[in-house]
Amino acid sequence: MAKKRKGPSERKQKVRQYVKENRGMLTVYVVLRLLVVSVMIAQLFNRDYFNAFLCALTLVLFTIPAFIEHKLNIDVPNTLEVIILLFIFSAEILGEVRSYYLQFPYWDTMLHTINGFLMAAIGFSLIDILNRSERVALNLAPIFVGLFAFCFSMTVGVLWEFFEFSMDQLAGMDMQKDTIVSTIHSVSLNPEGANVPVTVQVESLVVNGQEWDLGGYLDIGIIDTMKDLLVNFIGAVVFSIIGIFYIKGRGKGTFVRRFIPTLKHGGGAGRHKKEPPEPRTGE
Repeated sequence: MAKKRKGPSERKQKVRQYVKENRGMLTVYVVLRLLVVSVMIAQLFNRDYFNAFLCALTLVLFTIPAFIEHKLNIDVPNTLEVIILLFIFSAEILGEVRSYYLQFPYWDTMLHTINGFLMAAIGFSLIDILNRSERVALNLAPIFVGLFAFCFSMTVGVLWEFFEFSMDQLAGMDMQKDTIVSTIHSVSLNPEGANVPVTVQVESLVVNGQEWDLGGYLDIGIIDTMKDLLVNFIGAVVFSIIGIFYIKGRGKGTFVRRFIPTLKHGGGAGRHKKEPPEPRTGE
C-alpha cells in the first residue's frame, strides 16, 4: 500500500516543531553562515580568491552534520553539531583567513585538542551503533569500544598530518608551522663519533651568507607535528574514557549524550537490539 504523502500544512507544522526544538543550534548556524558570507564578499573585493575559496569551502563543510542526519539517518546532538560548526569556523575563517594561527600561538593547539575529542566521539558512535545493531553480529565490551574510538581519532590525526606534510612539499605551503629552537641535542655533533648526544646552544644562524637573528634555528615542522599529535592524543583519551563509563552506565546521565550521535528510531539498516548488551564485568 502506497504511503500517504504529507500535505503542506503538515510539513509546515513539522518545520515549526523542528525550529522550536532546535532554536539555539539554528541561531548559531545562521549567524556563522552570515559571518562567512560577509567575509567571503570582503575577500572578493580584495581580490584574495584563495581566501574566498576557503570561505566557500567553509559553507560546504557547514552542511556535513545536516547531510549525516538526513542521508544516513543518524541523529547528531545539537551540542555536538554546534561544536563542529564552531570548530570549522575557528579553523578556516579565524585560523586561516584572519590569521589567528599566527596571532595566537596556542590557537592551533586548541583546535587539534578539540579535533581529537570530536573524532573520538565520531569513532565511538560508529562502533556503538554497530555494537547495538540487531543486524550486525558484534558485541564488544566497553573497553574495546573506547579503544576503537581512541584509535579512530589518532588515525584521523595522523592522516591530517600526512595531508599537511604533502601540501607543504608539493604545493609549497607552510601548514606544518616552523619552530625556533635555541638548543640542539645531537649525536651527529659528537666530535668523537660516539653515540652520545652533544648539547649545543644556537647563538647565531647564517643562511646564504646572511645572518638571521631568530634566537635559534628553524625546526621545519617536526615539533609542530608531534605537538599536534600529542594534544590529539589527549582529546582522544579524554573522550574514550568518558565513552567507556557512558556504556557501562547506559541510560544514566545526559552530559555524554550531547556528544554522541545515535541512529534515529526506525532506521532499517541499523535497528537497535531490543535490549542493549549488558556491560561485561572485569573491564
